[in-house]
Amino acid sequence: MMKKILMVVFAFFLLVMTGCSGETSTKVKKEEAADEKTSLALGVATWVGYGPLYIAQEKGFFKKNGIDVDLMKMESNTDRRTAMAANRIQGFASTVDTHVVSAASDVSVVQVVALDESYGGDGIVAQKEIKSLQDLKGKRVAVQTDGGASFFWFLYLLKQEGIDFKEIDAQNMTAGDAGAAFVANKVDAAVTWEPWLTKAKNTDFGSVLITSDKSPGVITSTIGMRKDFVEKNPETVKALVKSWFEAVEYYKTNREDSLAIMGKAMGQTASELEESLQGVRFYDEEKNKEYFGTKDHPGKMYDLTKLSSEFWKEQKLIENEPNIDEIIDYSFVQ
Repeated sequence: MMKKILMVVFAFFLLVMTGCSGETSTKVKKEEAADEKTSLALGVATWVGYGPLYIAQEKGFFKKNGIDVDLMKMESNTDRRTAMAANRIQGFASTVDTHVVSAASDVSVVQVVALDESYGGDGIVAQKEIKSLQDLKGKRVAVQTDGGASFFWFLYLLKQEGIDFKEIDAQNMTAGDAGAAFVANKVDAAVTWEPWLTKAKNTDFGSVLITSDKSPGVITSTIGMRKDFVEKNPETVKALVKSWFEAVEYYKTNREDSLAIMGKAMGQTASELEESLQGVRFYDEEKNKEYFGTKDHPGKMYDLTKLSSEFWKEQKLIENEPNIDEIIDYSFVQ
């Protein structure tokens, strides 16, 4: 009799423990779900290629997808990198090569979506007698040699032509200063962007040697985010990427309203913004899938990230090349 009573008590004990375990498991799952942050701050520069982020904000795409995004204007890559390292922002928009520098500086970053590419907005202006990149050998070329998209693009073009950067008499200047120096006839050529491309064409001695539409996908901006945030908040990141895609589609079908929204954010009139956008291509969902590829079959994103790493190491702007597989997350665009 005692044996039967003990068996009943033991069975009851197991039933209670199983129920508690189930409740605990459910409770933990609910707590884990509740812990996921739905708000984030992104650092962005005043660049027209980031315009659809403001469309997503203004038209409520972020809110519809369950997230709250604070777009914080930070013009300097260094400021954005420092802010992300300190967790004041959870990500920032910049070119692929910039995120490589962040990763090499021990700022744990992963790229989750491509935003846009320069498609004619950047270029090399040169004296009219300079007809090719080969003619730049020994010439004074104004270019920002301490990093940035202009320098990376210039190194890329030289590599395609088999030209050693050491063969160029480089003058270190920002892209804006480089364009101004060329228009003032102080250098033989300059790596710059609009409006300096147009201003160079309007001189009696200058011309545009090449523009970025001849190398699509090389000057491409992405959102790089803190790796720990991405790992803990995958649904939030997914919502961010989805909102970008929806904003780009809205731009395609509601151009007038989109130009007004983006122009306000950029401090430009709709007509001024439309002119600026002639040298930019936004990356929609289809383009992102092509650019990222997959982990097993990576696209151009991988190649450009790796090339950036090699270039910056060669130029001694970084000491060690980061692990490329760790700074690209293919899952959110696929």
